[in-house]
Amino acid sequence: MNNMNPKADFYFAKSDKWGKEMEQMRTIALSCGLTEEVKWGCPCYTDNGSNVVLIHEFKEYCAYLFFKGSLLVDPEGILIQQTENVQGARQVRFTSLSEVKKLAPVVKRYIYEAIEVERAGMKVPLKKTKDFKVPEEFQKKLDKQPALKKAFEALTPGRQRAYLFYFSAPKLAKTRESRVEKYVPQILSGKGLDD
Repeated sequence: MNNMNPKADFYFAKSDKWGKEMEQMRTIALSCGLTEEVKWGCPCYTDNGSNVVLIHEFKEYCAYLFFKGSLLVDPEGILIQQTENVQGARQVRFTSLSEVKKLAPVVKRYIYEAIEVERAGMKVPLKKTKDFKVPEEFQKKLDKQPALKKAFEALTPGRQRAYLFYFSAPKLAKTRESRVEKYVPQILSGKGLDD
């Protein structure tokens, strides 16, 4: 484990629930010859500077996050798409140390395959903004206000997607309508959700 980075130690030490599991996951990732870095506040494992896999924890589980997991072959059926909007990344989740140990040989195969995906320069085919569903409440506004439609279409694809995700998230139509109303002036000003 010669690529262990002391800057990542804090992440494993701070966990009250998944410390042992994540230490084992760290050992597995490092045994594949990856370099340990800290990115996005988490241990990230890279090959020649390319992100391969990340370790992160949640209340209910800890997980490997394969950045280009959608490109991996998954004969074991263990790769999980976190939400429908996640395009390339996939998780392998654990809820016990025995699970981590049991799946170690499989996870190593997946890590080696992920390294090859990076080295081959493979890219995840990303959906275009037009492929995402426009919430009904926002579509009505776009139909009624040509200036709003023009301003929205002038935004960068990333800004458009951010608005679509934000407007779609609430379960109640009333909340979706409220969000749309609040951000119409910002869209008309050519600004993104967080500008």
